[in-house]
Amino acid sequence: MRVHAIVVVAGVISLSAIMPAAAQQTIKIGELNSYKSVPAFLDPYKKGWQMAIDEINKAGGILGRKLEVISRDDGANPGDAVRVAQELVTESGVNILCGTFLSNVGLAVTEFAGRKKIFFLAAEPLTDKITWQDGNHYTFRLRPSTYMQVAMLLPDALKAKKKRWALVYPNFEYGQSAAAAFQKLMKAHQPDVEFVTEQAPPFGKIDAGAVVQAIADAKPGGIFSALFGGDLIKFVREGDTRGAFKGRVVVDLLGGEPEYIDPLKGEAPVGWIVTGYPWNEVNTPANKAFVAAYQKRYHDYPRMGSVVGYLTMKSIAAGIAKAGSTDTEKLVDSFRGLKMNGPFGPFYFRAIDHQSTLGAFVGKIVLKNGHGTMIDFHYVDGASVMPSDAEVRKLRPASAR
Repeated sequence: MRVHAIVVVAGVISLSAIMPAAAQQTIKIGELNSYKSVPAFLDPYKKGWQMAIDEINKAGGILGRKLEVISRDDGANPGDAVRVAQELVTESGVNILCGTFLSNVGLAVTEFAGRKKIFFLAAEPLTDKITWQDGNHYTFRLRPSTYMQVAMLLPDALKAKKKRWALVYPNFEYGQSAAAAFQKLMKAHQPDVEFVTEQAPPFGKIDAGAVVQAIADAKPGGIFSALFGGDLIKFVREGDTRGAFKGRVVVDLLGGEPEYIDPLKGEAPVGWIVTGYPWNEVNTPANKAFVAAYQKRYHDYPRMGSVVGYLTMKSIAAGIAKAGSTDTEKLVDSFRGLKMNGPFGPFYFRAIDHQSTLGAFVGKIVLKNGHGTMIDFHYVDGASVMPSDAEVRKLRPASAR
């Protein structure tokens, strides 16, 4: 019996030795985000990527291996995010990073990825710098940037024919980038435009009364807003109470996303022109299939974060499959021009700046059954609002190409 047992054990060892390493291991993906600080967006985001991972693994994984996500909170702080990214690489052994929400955090991880030569898919941070001024060889971005989303809103802002505009945005990288893009594009198309006040409260600490009063005192014809989350809710309520929006055109980045419009319920700002995701109004087969699968799994409706999380992992899986490897350089090459399909339809990652052409919906806010939603909306393909290759070459460092 003892001799037989030795033979069996030896047989197991020899089988293990000849099994391909790929069959024994998962493909590890390091994911970091500000889950504790921004739960309204990032709880649905996490559900989205978990659904994608389960779909991929149920179908057999990629290259015969299952995907494993090692997720960490980045503390909504650039320094903490870099520390977490370093731990994911050195302690968890990942060579693929993804995630981040706040633009300043996304920029910090972008710099880390370039310095350490680690592949990074920035899922949500919107600042233009991630793929342009501070872009690098190893970083790609999924969501349309601040420039792109401002460009989506620009036709409506110009159609309003308002000379005097007020700006209001959270005073950190995202808000600054959005305001700069709006000013640049408006001046280019309407040279006589005036920006009569610029309100930039600290993120998460808006004094809505003071901000609204300053805007009212400046007597603008239009208001550009890049506020979101609790800041947006306070601004809407205070502005409505004071009548600050009456007779004024308001264009707002992100204001039509369920994460931000749903908490307002019947207080949603009717008439605002916004980018967003009217999940229950988009009747394309791709979106309906996504909504149905999401509702079946979570007994809840998807938010914009759900789409972002889902497409983040689907994009990484597609990139690995195209590369035929998890090698960093091969993965970078595969992402250049990588074509994808998702709930919003087809998109791809541009080779020149690593920016995806994922678009957004633009429309007006209206109340339906006591809740805010979008009407008269249309989908704007991200490719239609991107600067030319020649412009990108001026913005993006030569070392990043």
